[in-house]
Amino acid sequence: MKRIAIIIAAAALLSAPAYAQSSQFTLGKWVEVHNAILKELNRSYVDSLEVGRIERAAVDAMLDALDPYTVYVPEEEQENFQMMLTSAYGGIGAIIYKPDINGNVIINEPYEGSPAARAGLRCGDEIELIDGVTTHGLESGECTEKMRGKPGTDVVFHVKKVNGEMVDVTVRRERIVLPSIEYVGMLNEADGYVMMSKFTEGVGQGIRDAVLKLKKQGMKRLVLDLRGNGGGMLSEAVNIVSLFVPKGSVVVTAKGRTGGETSYKTSTEPLDTKLPIVVLVDSGSASASEIVSGALQDYDRATIIGTRTYGKGLVQSIRPLPYDGQLKVTTSKYYTPSGRCVQAIDYSHRNEDGSVGHIPDSLTHEFKTVGGRTVRDGGGITPDFEVKPHKYSRLTYSLVLGGIVDQYTMKYVREHQAIPAVDDFHFTDYEDFVAFARDKEFDYRSSARAMFDEMKKTLEEDGLAATMAPQLDALQKSLEMDKDTFLRLKKDEIIPFIEEEIVVRYFFQEAGIKVRLRYDTQLHQALLKPSI
Repeated sequence: MKRIAIIIAAAALLSAPAYAQSSQFTLGKWVEVHNAILKELNRSYVDSLEVGRIERAAVDAMLDALDPYTVYVPEEEQENFQMMLTSAYGGIGAIIYKPDINGNVIINEPYEGSPAARAGLRCGDEIELIDGVTTHGLESGECTEKMRGKPGTDVVFHVKKVNGEMVDVTVRRERIVLPSIEYVGMLNEADGYVMMSKFTEGVGQGIRDAVLKLKKQGMKRLVLDLRGNGGGMLSEAVNIVSLFVPKGSVVVTAKGRTGGETSYKTSTEPLDTKLPIVVLVDSGSASASEIVSGALQDYDRATIIGTRTYGKGLVQSIRPLPYDGQLKVTTSKYYTPSGRCVQAIDYSHRNEDGSVGHIPDSLTHEFKTVGGRTVRDGGGITPDFEVKPHKYSRLTYSLVLGGIVDQYTMKYVREHQAIPAVDDFHFTDYEDFVAFARDKEFDYRSSARAMFDEMKKTLEEDGLAATMAPQLDALQKSLEMDKDTFLRLKKDEIIPFIEEEIVVRYFFQEAGIKVRLRYDTQLHQALLKPSI
């Protein structure tokens, strides 16, 4: 027995190094292997080696194996990265449209109060030259880069105005800050409404100002719309929650790999701890949006309405790298006050939009709010009341995403010098739109017809289509619908998009949001739900 024990002990000693290699040894090993491979490729590979290209691909592939939020940002991409963080850039403040690479750049929408708007550029104006360089042959992105630049510098456009006049327009670039709070207003006599699109620096103070403004207008309940809000700065999420819960309350706790944790607490006196709050969320509400909705839910301070949120419970930090690069790296997971982790349990299984997929209750854990209500982890914030948004037809998506509505809007603007005020404007010339769309190329098949086409293709690949020809022909005939008929069938669904795009061109983005709210069935249903 003693001999057997010695043999077992010896075997354990011999095998231990294979399992006890330190992370530093593994790191050093792979750095050495990587460098050796690169040197050998540089010396021996049959073609010239594009080191920069293959190294960037290698870095991106390495980081892709971790999570979608850990990314390398080289020096040349810093401006776009900063714009993503701050929603600010140097430019003229306008959305452009370039339907044809060999055609002009068209001003689609100048921002309210922007240098472009003050210089008199309006929807439908066509830019032929930018600083003397023709826009013909340039991609839309190339034109955008020529328009952007250091604030305080000038850019000169040769413009064909909507009325056909040819003029030179000089625009002085400024620091353009895209608003994080897109709309503040009263929905009715009691409900104040705030739409937030992102969490950038200062947005917490902006929400405070908005609440004070709405209370002066008689607000008795606040509706905070975080639908589609992908998040941003954690500190601003804390600042927003601070407005509605007692000072010293934990908003979120971040836990890293080493076991350490940091709790972020409210540090200021609240603005109002009694005001009823509704928070609207959907599958596009992520990160900081989930921190706010999760904290307010855990403290029973808000009624969360909509659909389950995205499920991003990861915190990123920015680390400097050589040659002025940066690494945005995931450093911790965050937890709501009740202890829930918003991050999806099964990170690999997500819906088409990237949001967390179905998680069975058996794989989740129960937590309790301050008032004793049960909430669960497992991915995202589950609303107190599920209210699904209107589901649009395939035709409507095709018209909007395919640019048909945008193109018609430009036609409309050229033909109408002015329109009534937003609250009084209703688009009534739908047959004109039908005639316009009739001659445009877009996929107008119904969802059923698209599925049929896929099924028929599969049957043909399997060699079964010929034997089922009579049935397939009959089904195809029943599903066929000409373009005009389908457009008229979906009239009530398409008109709101046309109205929104038209009013934006005359009265800017806030007007478009007013029209959107007019038709927002999810919002209207949410207002009927009781408070928790």
